[in-house]
Amino acid sequence: MTSHPAAPSRATTLTASYERCRRLHASYGRSYYLATLLLPAWKRPHVHALYGFARHADEIVDSFAMTGDRGTALEDLVAQLVAGLAGETVADPVLPAFTHTVRGFDIDLADIDAFLASMRADLTVHRYGTYDELLGYMDGSAAVIGTMMLPILEPLPGAAGRAREPARQLGLAFQLTNFIRDVAEDLDRGRIYLPLEDLEKFGVSEQDLIARRTTPAVRDLIAYEADRARDHYRRALEGIELLVPSSRPCVRAAYELYGGILEEVEAAGYDVLAGRVRVPRRRRLAIFTRYLTAASAAGRAERRTQVKAR
Repeated sequence: MTSHPAAPSRATTLTASYERCRRLHASYGRSYYLATLLLPAWKRPHVHALYGFARHADEIVDSFAMTGDRGTALEDLVAQLVAGLAGETVADPVLPAFTHTVRGFDIDLADIDAFLASMRADLTVHRYGTYDELLGYMDGSAAVIGTMMLPILEPLPGAAGRAREPARQLGLAFQLTNFIRDVAEDLDRGRIYLPLEDLEKFGVSEQDLIARRTTPAVRDLIAYEADRARDHYRRALEGIELLVPSSRPCVRAAYELYGGILEEVEAAGYDVLAGRVRVPRRRRLAIFTRYLTAASAAGRAERRTQVKAR
């Protein structure tokens, strides 16, 4: 993928494709989906399209329900994506919405390539020796999701360059938070997304994790990774003010919702092996409600500005 072809005529399946992406987002990304409800209505489908595509690819390489050859299925998705970006009609139900969003916002095709490289890595790489190695994977699996979202969330005029690194950092923060929360689930898939050098540093063996033994050393390891994730959150924070006001409540809410996962992990004594830690529904709704007024006011102001500009 090296250039954006001319946009094809609107496919008849486009509305259904956007709805498919929305349903994927609502089913698998509940915290971020809730936050996207704070966005202006016109932005939401495009965020759903990016999430839906990322989740769709991730399900190919991760889902327990996948019965066929994962590598073949992933390459079929890539082939259809290339065809879709070239204006061809494709069978995959997620791609019409995704390619429509990619073209509409001139999303960097290099970011898509990096994402697909990380999805391919999941087929063969199940351990990472160092955090730098894990960061290489997360750059494609998460950091580029942040940068792909940027054109939709809209940096302020002249701020796109400065907003890129905070967007990357927020993607990394979210991804590492997921890895911390999902240690047990990833073990079921035969994967460990905690750097092996960190396991060694704290005296944790792979067998300790596989046996679901939450020893003091395991708790110390998880606390260490949580602090590392918090550092990514800190680096991301300045980027929120670089977005247009109508996007800020969404990103602030997502920031707090995902950060809340780390707080729940801490409250559970850093025991992530006993089961998935969740932010309680009441707390999620409280965070959403806290930003609802600001989102409504920013949306009204944006609409008034658009009317005046006509």
